[in-house]
Amino acid sequence: MKTSRSIIPTAAVAVLLLAGCSSTDTAAESEGGIALITEGTLTLCTNPPYEPFEFEKDGEVVGLDIDIVAEVAADLRLELATVSTPFEGIQSGAALSAGQCDIVASGITITDERALNLDFSDAYFDADQGLLVPAGSDLSSIESLKGKRISVMVATTGATMAQENGLTTTEYDDLGTQIQALQADQVDAVINDVASLLPYVDQGFEIASNFATGEVYGLGVKKGNTELLDSVNATLSRIRSDGTYSNIYAEWIGVTPSQG
Repeated sequence: MKTSRSIIPTAAVAVLLLAGCSSTDTAAESEGGIALITEGTLTLCTNPPYEPFEFEKDGEVVGLDIDIVAEVAADLRLELATVSTPFEGIQSGAALSAGQCDIVASGITITDERALNLDFSDAYFDADQGLLVPAGSDLSSIESLKGKRISVMVATTGATMAQENGLTTTEYDDLGTQIQALQADQVDAVINDVASLLPYVDQGFEIASNFATGEVYGLGVKKGNTELLDSVNATLSRIRSDGTYSNIYAEWIGVTPSQG
């Protein structure tokens, strides 16, 4: 699946972006008239490590989000380039507004607040919040977390949920540093989207609780980029109907969507 799509290694992206920004002050356009920051390329902003959605492997950013955006790029007959950037700029629309990328995908929950600053695609993933703790911990509920040191990721719905429940939180820039803090006993528990916590279950941790929040993920484009948004939604519809989405989901989540 991943080998069928052209994904530019992370190390090459900076050169690509510099070339694109220095050559012209206006956005390039695809054959279909879609505004792009670099001609012939769909540039994606994402925030690894966030396995299984986006993380680096053998010098390339891979994952469920990457495979889905690769399908968008393929349908548009474009190359795909990934740019790793802080989640704050992704979820706020700042990365899109600054011309860093054409599309954002980083396990982004669709919210009314975020929709003020970027245009969301149709939903493509159902997500709940999860609680990751050391194996054998007695922490398993919001009540049990009162007075404990809770790690959250900056600008996420998990951070909002924890803070609204009066928990004592420390914010980290990405999931990787959240896990490092838990490993170093700097925090007692991690709150983040439950699917992103699954890879750490076999590393001395366990998911003690699943908080059903009814969240869904969407891909994001710059406000008003209707042509690209329509293409993204067309691809999402196509991969759901032809089985591609089920294959991508099963590869990265380990079950088919109906089982998830």
